[in-house]
Amino acid sequence: MKFNFFKKKFAWAIFYTILLTSFTLYAVLDTFVITRVYASVEADERGSDESIASTKSSSLNESENTYSDQNISITITEYREYDTTIYVADVYVSSAEYLQTAFAQNSYGKNITEKTSSIATSNNAILAINGDYYGSQTKGYVLKNGELYREAASEDQEDLVILADGSFEIIKESDVTAEALLENGALQVLSFGPALVTNGSVCVSESEEVGKAKASNPRTAIAVVDDLHYLFIVSDGRTDESEGLSLYQLAKFIQSLGANTAYNLDGGGSSTMYFNGEVINNPTSNGKTIKERSVSDIVYIGY
Repeated sequence: MKFNFFKKKFAWAIFYTILLTSFTLYAVLDTFVITRVYASVEADERGSDESIASTKSSSLNESENTYSDQNISITITEYREYDTTIYVADVYVSSAEYLQTAFAQNSYGKNITEKTSSIATSNNAILAINGDYYGSQTKGYVLKNGELYREAASEDQEDLVILADGSFEIIKESDVTAEALLENGALQVLSFGPALVTNGSVCVSESEEVGKAKASNPRTAIAVVDDLHYLFIVSDGRTDESEGLSLYQLAKFIQSLGANTAYNLDGGGSSTMYFNGEVINNPTSNGKTIKERSVSDIVYIGY
């Protein structure tokens, strides 16, 4: 009888261990792998998944660095600062409607990702950069193209709000609800940060950093100079050819371009700039392989 008691007890211990392991594995998969679509967004029918831009490592030629039509003007300039290669898209638009955002796979949800170039192609983007990677967080406002998808605030989170007139505003989620932003005419809310430049002045310290990120990183940022005049900025980093930037260096550089307000977006391996059908920077996560990282959203210029 005593033997049977210990045998049953041992069996229950094994069963409990298997159950706990299974639950833990499911929790990890649910957090990082399992895809859940909460809302679908109608794709631009002019885009095509078969036309995916390829990454190129060469510098831009003068004949490839501009785009212009009656509503949109874009000029790409390659800079070399702080031992780092920086790409700046100088953008003029006739209306804020041409500054848009898009989800990976045209779907809002969990663990839904796609390369910046793929999302850009699907949405007929002329110019695109990676966005705020909303999918890596469970809180933080998600307001895209005038539609509110997530209203759960993240404490002390500093956001960039793009209003219907194209102007930029920096807010803290603890100070205003997502519904109030929508009612006040917000078209986009980018929830990453921090703000780099406000009212023409650098607003990060030399020691400030995002979480546990390295001091020198590939970076992505967006800025406004004046009415309907924007800068899209991406820097390479983590390679022998391009060291990368600190937040302070990024802020100082953008300030030197005349920015009134500038905001830091998701960086590191996510940092990607797409223009006229090609990725023009050198995205990398480990510094060894030049390869795009899949992200959850982009910011783009297009129709």
